[in-house]
Amino acid sequence: MLKPLFDVPATPLVPVRGETGGYPVHRIFCVGRNYAAHAAEMGAEVDREEPFYFTKPASAITPTGSVIPYPPGTANFHYEMELVVAIGAPAFRVPVEESHKAVFGYACGLDMTRRDLQQAARVKQRPWDLAKAFERSAIISEITRAGDFPAIGPQRIWLKVGDELKQDSHLSDMVWSVPEIVSHLSRFYHLAPGDLIYTGTPAGVGPVVAGDVMAGGIDGLREIALTIGPAE
Repeated sequence: MLKPLFDVPATPLVPVRGETGGYPVHRIFCVGRNYAAHAAEMGAEVDREEPFYFTKPASAITPTGSVIPYPPGTANFHYEMELVVAIGAPAFRVPVEESHKAVFGYACGLDMTRRDLQQAARVKQRPWDLAKAFERSAIISEITRAGDFPAIGPQRIWLKVGDELKQDSHLSDMVWSVPEIVSHLSRFYHLAPGDLIYTGTPAGVGPVVAGDVMAGGIDGLREIALTIGPAE
């Protein structure tokens, strides 16, 4: 039997509201352009035929309240406030009307992005990995179990940088609903407990610099906070 030649990082655990156990993170899927106004501010259009995705490594997971260094390789580091869906049961080729059975809970998330690298990749028609899939780029709040969160609809989603409100929208503005996203993604992956889905960001994204403090929330969920430290 093979033994590992070196130690590997422990599985990230996300706190669950009111519980002592942690939610172990397996994979991170992210929905692109799921708010029409955000797609427009990025100079793109929403694909209304089907959603599309990118991924982040588990090493991207960072708890709310953290201080993270300004990342290397970028001069245009952006925040993106999002609803996160935590999967809690196996799901493969599930119909939309049954997809809720796979949802463990919900959280606030920040999809931190090296925007200049993303824009350069778009011009060259290259993948977004350098822009999206890097350490400490998926911030997450405490998870609230699905049974303790109302049906998704008019909940406000917002983000401030310092005292300035930057993003202010509602979950009902999502192009693709959570049931549609879970069902569609399950056509391509065997979704499993530990999988997280960042569901896209509303308009108002923008840059942050060292010293900036962000705070955001979604009605009914624990709020999220993040401070940008000096560059590495």
